[in-house]
Amino acid sequence: MTRTNLSRCSRLTAVLAVFALLLAATAPAAAVSVERTDVPETGEVGSQVTATTTLTELYDTYETWQLAGSTGLENTTWTVTFVNQAGNQVRQESYDGQNFTGAQVNIDQGTAQVRVRVTGTVPAVEAYSYDPQQSFTLLALDQTREGGTSNDLDTVTATHYTSESREAREAMASARSAIDAAGNPATAEESFSSAVDAYEAGNFDNAASLAERAEEEATQAEGAQQRNQLIVYGVGALLVVALVAGGVVVFLRGRGDNYDKLG
Repeated sequence: MTRTNLSRCSRLTAVLAVFALLLAATAPAAAVSVERTDVPETGEVGSQVTATTTLTELYDTYETWQLAGSTGLENTTWTVTFVNQAGNQVRQESYDGQNFTGAQVNIDQGTAQVRVRVTGTVPAVEAYSYDPQQSFTLLALDQTREGGTSNDLDTVTATHYTSESREAREAMASARSAIDAAGNPATAEESFSSAVDAYEAGNFDNAASLAERAEEEATQAEGAQQRNQLIVYGVGALLVVALVAGGVVVFLRGRGDNYDKLG
């Protein structure tokens, strides 16, 4: 290898080494692992719900940090339990309110897991939405350092409803299935669109009535389509019978002519 080639190889090796160092420096640190051990997906407005998550792999980034949490639940109580490697409780802290900060996670205390439980009342719906269904923040956890950075650990949302909005949604879901099965007839789609508008305006009785109308229109359209198909099949069958009968007649006449000629 010539001196020029050696020099080029050296420069290339140096560039690759710098590039590798830059990648190592900019690569994101491994995040705390979050397991949603008991998290409801939905809740009725005014009812009490509880959500629980478990944090593990606590020290991949920092050996000491603080845990913060927030929720859209009301009348809220937080319970933060620190557990060691053997599964025994190290300590437990409680907080009231929609937000808490300052739960210390320290490797020197032997904490291997942190269990976070939040209990509260499902809030009222500020604005209804059919698709996607209206939701709120059930649980949000952050990893923070005093005077330093903050990392989002997990954010969980849940849908919420009233008994009236749930009944309207059930009627609309039934209508949607019927409309899809009927091939999306225009009249039914129009009624369903009106039902969505009524739902999002909070007029649930009207939304349910319009959804029922849309389902009836879809059912009628599907029935008419099936009748038309039966008519088509019936006409096709008659044509087949006529063709077969015509063929038989022609065949018999041909045989009769042959007999006459033989006679």
